[in-house]
Amino acid sequence: MEPRVGFGYDLHRLVAGRRLVLGGLEIPYAKGLAGHSDGDCLIHAIIDALLGALGQGDIGQLFPDKDPEYKDVSSLRLLREVVAKVRALGFEISNLDSVVVAERPRLQPYFPEMKRILGRVLGLKSGELSLKAKTNEGVGPVGKGQALACWVVVAVGKKAKAGRKKA
Repeated sequence: MEPRVGFGYDLHRLVAGRRLVLGGLEIPYAKGLAGHSDGDCLIHAIIDALLGALGQGDIGQLFPDKDPEYKDVSSLRLLREVVAKVRALGFEISNLDSVVVAERPRLQPYFPEMKRILGRVLGLKSGELSLKAKTNEGVGPVGKGQALACWVVVAVGKKAKAGRKKA
């Protein structure tokens, strides 16, 4: 396999009047993530990491926030399109590591279901997909409960073509 690594980051403000969708899962909370789509910060960081590994730009280039087609769209739909692009280019996702930073709500109880949802879309087993939660210790917009941030690293590989010898 030809290994590649991609890095993704995203941050969204928490606002009243929106659903909190993270990792494709709706989480009960008084605020949700602002955004043109459903605002799923974790999936947006995953998409950026995958596109980065492929050298294909970022989420805003592929799904512009000025395009009405993506208004309130499920980020899972966008992720499915990016995963199809990964596979169409002959790559496979081998693993994903992420950190979600939020003061509230506590996210650990939701990780098993998020892993199931994301694993199914990404084609990853539980041991190939890591979700971690951190707080910002009261510092900055995330620490003050005004925003939520996500960092993601993903590894992809391209299978060697048949008949090609490895060095």
